[in-house]
Amino acid sequence: MRHWPLSIRVWPVKEQVQIRLERASGPGGGLSSASAPLTLSPPPPLSKCGSYPPESCLFSLIGNLGAFMVALICLLRYGQLLEQSRHSWVNTTTLITGCTNAAGLVVVGNFQVDHAKSLHYVGTGVAFTAGLLFVCLHCALSYHGATAPQDLAVAYLRIVLATIAFVTLILSGVFFIHESSQLQHGAALCEWVFVIDILIFYGTFSYEFGAVSSDTLVAALQPTPGRACKSSGSSSTSTHLNCSPESVAMI
Repeated sequence: MRHWPLSIRVWPVKEQVQIRLERASGPGGGLSSASAPLTLSPPPPLSKCGSYPPESCLFSLIGNLGAFMVALICLLRYGQLLEQSRHSWVNTTTLITGCTNAAGLVVVGNFQVDHAKSLHYVGTGVAFTAGLLFVCLHCALSYHGATAPQDLAVAYLRIVLATIAFVTLILSGVFFIHESSQLQHGAALCEWVFVIDILIFYGTFSYEFGAVSSDTLVAALQPTPGRACKSSGSSSTSTHLNCSPESVAMI
């Protein structure tokens, strides 16, 4: 008896089984659609992942917590730049866009698309647009404020992340306005890539946040220029952000 290789002996069996399944699942077949071969479905949009409970509860929790973290990161970074005497309109605009992004996340998380579609889409547009503007402005701040090779490397990384965010957001909007199911799936995929890319961008702030101190929050809450005060035992004046009793109390 001649022994054929395993692949040659198994393949006709697989082909026969597949043909029988197709015949059984066809018209008049005894198999239902549930017993048909499984296929991987494309990723759903982010909004559809939190439409119904209990997922909607978790979606709202993540949206509110994420909005708080975004606002806190923007405030700390704003204070850090003030500590470095980099008070400019770009820094102030970055703070405004970051807080706007947080407000949009609150709306997205608390108004599901199947129950308040208009509010959900408005919040999505505000959050995505403000988030993209935030990362683009911070790319400019990081590049122009780089003083070491490591700072320049982080600036280049943020420029790459901002470019990816810009491309994916544009593609998501272009695909979303079409009725084709394939383009809708493409819009969902671009949306997921955009959100993950923005999260990675926020993660790059860990490089600067290693130097965060109590003075950083004071600088963010008191954006006025440092007030001149006399050091004890000296007639010269020195600029300090926390030279007044009120600042010390805030710390």
